[in-house]
Amino acid sequence: MKRRDFLGLGAALLPCSVLSQDEVGAMRFSSLRPGAPLPDWLEPYEFPNQPRHTQFTLVADDGRTVLAARASASSSGLVRRLRADPKRFPLLAWRWKVMNVPLKSDIATKAGDDFAARIYVIFDLDPATLSIGERMQLALARTIWGEKVPAAALCYVWDARAPAGTIVPNAYTDRVQMVVADSGSAGLGRWVSHERNFAADFRRAFGIAPPAASAVIVSADTDNTGESTESYFGDIEFKSPPPS
Repeated sequence: MKRRDFLGLGAALLPCSVLSQDEVGAMRFSSLRPGAPLPDWLEPYEFPNQPRHTQFTLVADDGRTVLAARASASSSGLVRRLRADPKRFPLLAWRWKVMNVPLKSDIATKAGDDFAARIYVIFDLDPATLSIGERMQLALARTIWGEKVPAAALCYVWDARAPAGTIVPNAYTDRVQMVVADSGSAGLGRWVSHERNFAADFRRAFGIAPPAASAVIVSADTDNTGESTESYFGDIEFKSPPPS
C-alpha cells in the first residue's frame, strides 16, 4: 500500500448484494456486460499525485464478464464500500488471472511495493481499541500520510517471490498486513480460485478478533518499478462456512 494508497473509512457504506443466506456479493463482475461502463458501486480510487492510472475494463473471458486491469508505470484501484460481518461470513472467495508479475517488485521495500493483482479488505476498527503503542504508531502514520490511513486492512496479493501463505506488514505501515495468496510464475496465464478465511487471517495478522469489513478494493500497480502488467479479476464474495 503506497503512502497515498489509503482508504478513508468515514464515507457512507453500501450493503453487499445478497446472493443467498450463505453468500454476499462484494464485486459481481459476472452480472455486468462486457464493454459496459463501470457501475456506480465501483468507485475509482485514484491518487492526485499519480499522473498514470491503471486501466480497468469489463471484458468477456471463458463465457463470463470479468474485470481486466492493465498497469503501465501506473497505480490506481476500484473501491466497493460495504459492510460484511466476519462472524456470519468469514470466508472471502475470489478468482483472478495474472499474465505477468513485476519482476523488480519486493514486498519488503517501498521501492518494490508493486503487484499485478491486489485485493484489499478494509476493516471498521475503532482506533480507541488499540493499545497505546499502536495508537501512537497510527497517529504518526496519519501525521505523515494523512487521516485516511486505515486502522486495519488486509491486502491479498500475487507476489513475485514471497512464498504463498506469507503474512507480513506493508512496507509503509503495519496497519496494513500483506497476505501472499499466489507467488511467482506458477499459475500465470490461467484462472486461480481462492477461498480464504479472512477472519482467521485478521486474527493471525493483528492478534485480535476482526471487526466488520467496511470496503473491498481491487488494484494493480507498477508505478514504483515502472513495469507493465496485465491481470483479470472474477467475482469477489463473502461466504459462510459449510455446515460441519
